Amino acid sequence: MTAAGHPAPRPAATAPVPAAPGTDAGQGPRWEAVCLGESMITFLPDRPGPLAAVPSFARTIGGAESNVACALAAAGHRTRWVSRVGTDGFGDHLLAAVAAYGTDTTAVTRDPDRPTGLYFRTADDRGAAGHEVAYYRHGSAASAMSPDTVPYASLLATRVLHLTGITAALSADCLALLRDLTAPRPGRPLVSFDVNHRPRLWQGRTDGPAVLAELADRADLVLVGEDEAAEVWGLHTPEAIRAALPGPRHLVVKRGSEGALAYDGDAVTEEPAPTVEVVAPVGAGDAFAAGFLSALLRGLPARDRLRHGHLVAAAALTVPGDLTAPPARAHADRLAGLDDAAWGRLRLGPGWTRAGAAEEVRVP
Repeated sequence: MTAAGHPAPRPAATAPVPAAPGTDAGQGPRWEAVCLGESMITFLPDRPGPLAAVPSFARTIGGAESNVACALAAAGHRTRWVSRVGTDGFGDHLLAAVAAYGTDTTAVTRDPDRPTGLYFRTADDRGAAGHEVAYYRHGSAASAMSPDTVPYASLLATRVLHLTGITAALSADCLALLRDLTAPRPGRPLVSFDVNHRPRLWQGRTDGPAVLAELADRADLVLVGEDEAAEVWGLHTPEAIRAALPGPRHLVVKRGSEGALAYDGDAVTEEPAPTVEVVAPVGAGDAFAAGFLSALLRGLPARDRLRHGHLVAAAALTVPGDLTAPPARAHADRLAGLDDAAWGRLRLGPGWTRAGAAEEVRVP
């Protein structure tokens, strides 16, 4: 914001993501984003502490790809989530909860022989020493996703196809599906790949780093945490990550509270993150991906893509669960348009996304 309180001039916008092949005529609506992956019933503890000491849990939903789809839909984009769930009550709840955000779920298939996945987690940060996650997803309906069980017509008539490394770890069939979807082919939509390394899912396997690198380098857009790249590949700087992943045009390296850096070809843009009063340190990575993709779909410049990622991540960090509605588009656009000094003074706490919330720009 300038001294007079007006938004700073925006950098020149880049071209939006091109339209994908396939039109409404005979092929259904053209989606802006299709997100493929497992969503599970998530049980959140009613208090901090080890799982053994927690007496009760609240039921919600969680899944990296469905989180992105829901956030994009809430931001006004036409989105579809593709997966498999069981023919059980938990599957019913998942479909209803995701659809409530405005995401299309008609391409989700029901598996009569496998259950919907579940997981429990403690209330603390995923990186904390005492953090616990108990997955009940082995043999789940989503783990049976494969090139033979997922209808490709439901995936490809879109501008962006969003995938994550979580799916690659679920089963050999899931990995085959991701390898097929990331293979070069004429008219392929822009493939977005969030590395999303989950060590527990790769336990007992040694091929995780190579598989994630292979899939990432075949994508058009890759999102990865700097700490994540160090853990998975032993790469400790954005420059090293870019050198190891020359394939994707877009590479976003997330640096936690320090901000994020985006490569667009040879061009590099870095943006600090605003100061956030964190309520629960979960869901921020998926929210960042949704904010960045939303800005990319709208043809906004690299600075604004990163800022929208930070803002949607801040919305997730200031609520207890994994999922929350992003800030209204006009609200986010106003904040993303601040000048560098005002952006640096941004302080975001619980309730900041509400319409009519108090001014977020506070001078220390």
